[in-house]
Amino acid sequence: MLFAHLKRILGLGRLRLRGPYGAKDEFLLAATAQNLRRLARLRPAAPSMEAMTA
Repeated sequence: MLFAHLKRILGLGRLRLRGPYGAKDEFLLAATAQNLRRLARLRPAAPSMEAMTA
């Protein structure tokens, strides 16, 4: 599912950087972006300012 998501949602169906090292770097950057998005969803929301002053 994760690889399919990279290809479809993030537009990684075709790599733009040339060569094996460029493809590896591009894929690692896309995977890092995907992991950061997942991490942001898992993180609880910050308390609002009203809750902090009460």
